[in-house]
Parts: sequence; C-alpha cells; structure tokens
Amino acid sequence: METFNTSIFPKGEKAPSEYFSGGTAWVQILKPNADELNCQIGNVIFEPRCRNNWHSHGSGQILIVTSGTGFYQEKGKPAQVLTPGDIVNILPNIVHWHGAGPDSEFTHIAINPNTQNGIVEWMEPVTDEEYNNL
Repeated sequence: METFNTSIFPKGEKAPSEYFSGGTAWVQILKPNADELNCQIGNVIFEPRCRNNWHSHGSGQILIVTSGTGFYQEKGKPAQVLTPGDIVNILPNIVHWHGAGPDSEFTHIAINPNTQNGIVEWMEPVTDEEYNNL
C-alpha cells in the first residue's frame, strides 16, 4: 500500500462517516466560509478505497490533487483517474463523487466558491459494486 504523508497542512478532523465509505477521510478547513468572500477551502485526505457519497454543489467545486492516486466520477460518465497536479472543475449542480484508489492514500484541496448558493447536497453512498467496477 502506497502512503503519502507529505501535506503541509494538519491532517484535520475525521470526516463524518455518513458521507464517506470504504475507509476514513480527514478534513482540515483551510479557509472557513465566514466572511464576505463566500468561499470555503479544505484539505481532504482519504485512506485507500475511501470515497465520499454522491453529491453536488450549488456553485460548483474545484479540486486540486496534491498527493496519491484517486478517482473523480460524474453520474452517468466514466470515472477519471486523478494524480498530483490534476485540477478538476466541477460545474454547479453536477452529481459526482471523488476518493482514493484501492492502493493509495489520496489528498486534494477542495475549493467551494460562491457558498451563498449552498456548499454541498449529500446523496447516497457510492456502492462497493460501483467502486469495484471502475
């Protein structure tokens, strides 16, 4: 199992298990949604196989991959493999998930812009069958 622990940010708090499956994730909020900038930024670390539920963002989201290997998938489309340096621009209200590959931790910075339109709408978990068929 490949492990990366080179983040310049603290590991953060364990992410809520009702929104993540397949392992544990940690979230460190780097920029809270607490001012007129209407933006939230977090560093997210996924254990191997860990992924978040299907979800969407009212104003979209930007992911910047900083370590490991992971996946990003929009509902009804093939999954994309993500590696360090990849940037994913997710348009508003697109149902998607992201998380770690089976053999690697995965870390990304998540930028949630225009939070006045909502930060996240959580949906059902990504099943083991969906994950294993990538």
